[in-house]
Order: sequence, then structure tokens, then C-alpha cells
Amino acid sequence: MPCPISCGATSDKVAGNVTWVADGAFIHAGKVAELDSPGVMPMLSSLRYFPPDASSAAKYCYAVPAAMHARYLVRTTYYYGGFDGGGAPPVFDQIIDGTRWSAVDTAGGYARGLATYYEAVVEAAGKELSVCLARSAATAPGRSPFISALEVVPLEESVYSAVNFTAYALSTVARHSFGHNGSIIGYPDDRFNRYWEPYSDGGIPVVESQASVATEAFWNKPPEAVFRRGLTASRDKSLELQWPPAPLPAASYYLALYFQDNRGPSALSWRVFDVAVNGQPFFAGLNVSTAGCMVYGVDWPLSGQTRITLTPALESPVGPLINAAELMMVVPLGGRTHPRDVIGMQELARGFTNPPSDWRGDPCLPQGNSWTGVTCNQDPLARVTGLNLTNFRVGGSISNNIANLTAISSIWLVGNNLTGPIPDLNHLLHVVSL
Repeated sequence: MPCPISCGATSDKVAGNVTWVADGAFIHAGKVAELDSPGVMPMLSSLRYFPPDASSAAKYCYAVPAAMHARYLVRTTYYYGGFDGGGAPPVFDQIIDGTRWSAVDTAGGYARGLATYYEAVVEAAGKELSVCLARSAATAPGRSPFISALEVVPLEESVYSAVNFTAYALSTVARHSFGHNGSIIGYPDDRFNRYWEPYSDGGIPVVESQASVATEAFWNKPPEAVFRRGLTASRDKSLELQWPPAPLPAASYYLALYFQDNRGPSALSWRVFDVAVNGQPFFAGLNVSTAGCMVYGVDWPLSGQTRITLTPALESPVGPLINAAELMMVVPLGGRTHPRDVIGMQELARGFTNPPSDWRGDPCLPQGNSWTGVTCNQDPLARVTGLNLTNFRVGGSISNNIANLTAISSIWLVGNNLTGPIPDLNHLLHVVSL
């Protein structure tokens, strides 16, 4: 697993068998704070926050190196700790590349003395993956978005491969290991450090597995540890599970369920049952052996409280059993900026000294969160149409890659400290104001 990032840290931190690196190489904005919270885990003892300033930056972005078109698990973790003297943490948005991912509201976790984490699965459109924070209408005046930790973990090609990641991302709602009541199962049991939280229901019997599972055969590569226990029902009885515990907003979801016959391998080590979700058939005649199996739905409509029902077949020698489950909301991508404009703007940013603090991530998207001084159209592949950095005191030189911005119509760079030659602008045919 690549080294995760401890936000606001000035040096690397070690927690268990994982080293968390300082975040200075990944972001150029914000301030840092150390928390006076005895007993908090090392990677949560500092944070980076983004106070309001005169520049009115639209977003604050971490830029993490990535392989183009590779799939990544992204997890953001927030532990408020009262760093700004407020009574409750601020609410704000988080963004991945050009997509507004979700709101961040950690008040519930903070009231219980806990950190709050959010997790998504996305495909990198370029050689960087940006994870950004932004103020929203829900952000109280004067409050500062903050972040404690960031993880960007590459996934193998088969993991969640049924999803079209060129059009959608996944946002994790719940991931549980049934029958467990101890700590979260993560790295190194799960090579991608997905968090499998314990889940038990006092009214449902728990069984222990008598055989290990070769999880390499599963597309999603779940950890073997989640198969060591399961929830079951007696023969001829259905198993009904209200899961996840909280009601769901109406949306499409990716649902994956994991099963294994818990008995020692033999000719009778199998069980057959039907799987239904909210009374709708999900999988009929599922035959579960000691080798284990997984079933999934890619675009399953859900809302409100969810029930998973396992109904045994008449010939099944034992009742149904379930070991683990994952549920993720399917999030349509918010669009992308044209690759040539992304390259042009990134090279401009590299050539400047003291560019605006939000000049990282997608230059145009999401709408309302374009870079300071940058105007874009609303085409499916957004184009940069204007650049106005008047009196921003930007230094450095103008990159020749400004020629990539072939849809731009106005360029204003007066009142700065730029040096060097003016690049060839003959290819910028739409410029009317310079």
C-alpha cells in the first residue's frame, strides 16, 4: 500500500505498521494546526485548514501523482478537535477532479469523540488525481474547511470492474463484516486498506468458519478475514437483515454480497438460497460452498430502509448464511475540462511564481469552482475562454503552452511581475482582448 498522507504534518508519522507522510509535497495552500488531544492517533494529531482570505479561492486541492486511467480508492479523514475554537466543526464540500463528491459534515463523529471518514472509487483522467475542499452554501461565514488525512490507493483492474468509471464514481455508504464485534478489518488483511466495520445483530446467530477462502478468485479481492464469521439462520428459516443500518437517499447503488459455507469441506458442505433486496429478486438459487462466492448489482435503485432477505431452497441441508457486504452510491461524474486546456493551464501554473492558491485540480470544474481568474464555457469538455489575473502580483514567465488554450477570447495579465518573452499567440484565433 502506498504511503498515506498526514495533513498538516511537518514530518512522517507511524501508526501501527503504516507510515504516514507529511503533506507539503502535495498542496501549496492552507495553514497547519497541531491538536491538543491526548490519545488521538498520530496521523490525526495535526490538520491542514483553509481560512478565508482576500483571494476568495474557489477550492483548495491536493494533487497526487496517478497513472492515467488507473482506478483508485480515495479516503479523506477528518478529526476536528476544536482547532479553531468553535463549538462544532464546519460544513463544506469535497471534490475529486471535476466532480463534487459530497458534503463533509463531521459534527456527529466529533460529538462522540471520533474521526469521520469518506471513501470513493474513481478513475484517474490524467497523471494527477486532485482531491479538493471548497466552501459551500452550508459553510458558515468565517469558518475554515480542514482535513486530517488523505489516502489514494491504486486498485487492481478487476476490483469493481463492472462499473463504467469513465462516466461514474463510487461513493462508499457501508462496508461490513457480519458476525464480527471487534475492531475494523483493514490493512494488512485488506491489501487496499478498505475498512470492513464489524456488524452484529443480537437476534441473529453467529457462526465460525472451519475453512479458509482463496479470495484471489474474487473480482473485488475481499480480505480472507471477513469470511471467518457470518450470520445465519436455521434450516427452513429465512434470514432477514436490515442493512445498512441507516436509511438511504433515493439513488442508484453498487451492492456486493459475500458468502461462504462455514462447515469443514465435505460432500455436504453447501447451501442453496435465494437473495432478495427489499423484496425484489437479487440472485436466485445461489449455491454457496466452502470456497465462498460473491454476487453483485451494479446499478441497483434503493431508497429508505433496506432489507436483505436470504430464503433457503427446499433441498438445502442447512439455512442461509452471509459473511460481508459492500454498498456504494453510483455518482455521475460532473464533467471534465478539455485535456489540452488542462495541460495548458497546468504549465501556466508551473511557470508562474505566486499563482492564486486554488490553481490546482481541474481548471474549470465543478461549475462555480473554476480557478481564480479563469472563465470557462459549459461544453461537455469544458474550454477555457478567459484569463484575468489583473493585479494579482504573479511572477515568473508565461509558458509557451498558453497556445493550448485555443478557445480563449480574452487574456488580461496587467499589474503583475512577469518576465521573459511573450509566447507565440498566433494559434489563439478567438482572442479579441489582450
